[in-house]
Amino acid sequence: MPELSHGRRMLVLAICCMSLLIVSLDNTVLNVALPSLQRELDASTSGLQWTIDAYTLVLASLLMLAGSTADRIGRRRVFMSGLVVFTLGSLLCSLAPDLNWLVVFRMVQAVGGSMLNPVAMSIITNTFTDPRERARAIGVWGAVVGLSMAAGPLVGGLLVDSVGWRSIFWVNLPVGIAALLLTWRFVPESRAPRARRPDPVGQVLVIALFGSLTYAIIEAPHGGWGSTAPLAALALIALLALLSYEPRRAEPLIDLRFFRSAPFSGATVIAMSAFAALGGFLFLSTLYLQNVRGLSAMEAGLWMLPMAVPTFLCAPLSGRLVGSRGPRLPLVIAGGAMTVSGLLFALFEAETSNASLLAGYVLFGIGIGFVNAPITNTAVSGMPRDQAGVASAVASTSRQLGQTLGVAVLGAVLAAGVGASSYAERFVTASRPGWWILAACGAVVLTLGVVTTGAWARATAEGAARRLRGEDQRPRRTEVDA
Repeated sequence: MPELSHGRRMLVLAICCMSLLIVSLDNTVLNVALPSLQRELDASTSGLQWTIDAYTLVLASLLMLAGSTADRIGRRRVFMSGLVVFTLGSLLCSLAPDLNWLVVFRMVQAVGGSMLNPVAMSIITNTFTDPRERARAIGVWGAVVGLSMAAGPLVGGLLVDSVGWRSIFWVNLPVGIAALLLTWRFVPESRAPRARRPDPVGQVLVIALFGSLTYAIIEAPHGGWGSTAPLAALALIALLALLSYEPRRAEPLIDLRFFRSAPFSGATVIAMSAFAALGGFLFLSTLYLQNVRGLSAMEAGLWMLPMAVPTFLCAPLSGRLVGSRGPRLPLVIAGGAMTVSGLLFALFEAETSNASLLAGYVLFGIGIGFVNAPITNTAVSGMPRDQAGVASAVASTSRQLGQTLGVAVLGAVLAAGVGASSYAERFVTASRPGWWILAACGAVVLTLGVVTTGAWARATAEGAARRLRGEDQRPRRTEVDA
């Protein structure tokens, strides 16, 4: 990629952030619409889970493929293709005649979305070569997540109450078309100097692993854990096969050498934990505010603002802290805030008091606001630039997989606890194990934020980077490629 002027770099950042906005907004807007979907389409709790998880599951399954493909055939080309598919999928979602078709069209959306965020992050990484400037750019990127969280509940609540849930997908159409035209005009093409070969076997194993695990978790409360045991076994087999097969390829879909870097491995687990907490938090909060408190979609959106606004305000601050002091402090703040928020609900039933509910929302918003920039920066820092797409795709996959599992696990816990009772009767008690899970996710963020950001961790990152560049490394086995 040629060196761009400061103004052109800022324009590229803005265009990439537009793609993040529509992908992130889509999830927050849809969460507010879940009770309306439940009533209009006669959806069960598992049906609501699938409207969220069908999207995030496909994203998680295809992100690494999209990242490596973009490095190989051109990042702008893949990015523009993603905008076209995502915008078309949004239109189809707005026309879905029933829940099953909505889930299918959400998967179409996700195919497009998989080509957007990791590829956009790769474009940003190759555009902003100075580490400090890159950290600030990633901070802006994280602020867009906060903006989507702040605007999503309000926009979604207003649209659902005034027009209906179908209108929430219309928001993506003008933004997607504008981003497509601007990308074609202003974003230069870039690709890795050496193209990576496709890995179809690895891709199939990833889909089998993520899909079977998610399906087993979501459907277990309804069919019993015994009925989903074969799917859990399939997930385990796929995982073992993936760990055995990928190191034998010269150019694997998931280069396991990345995980020899403690900061990278830590960022992966932190991303899964933080976004599992986010997915579960939004799912539980939306159902509680509308189905238990009886609020309208707009009123529920206003109640979500105490979480969304701190996320928006803290994200750029986190980016500046990462650029000036490193990732440890933002991760400690994030993990501590998320843990305390989960404990407020688990120990003190924060839902039953407006003051404690507000405090829980604010603390969780602070946690999510601080966590995104250090995850992204740590995942790509120190890695060879020609593999930036793959590295950022793994980080994005961790986020989406975490959100998928968060909705699956907490939705399953809620469904098992509520049983045949109404939400209003059993929700607070049934959701308490879920809040304990969220507190545990925050504790993981806090612990790994300390452990994986010191001198030892940096040394492992340098060693991993040398291996990825082919230095100080014995030849890899390539019999699979023979």
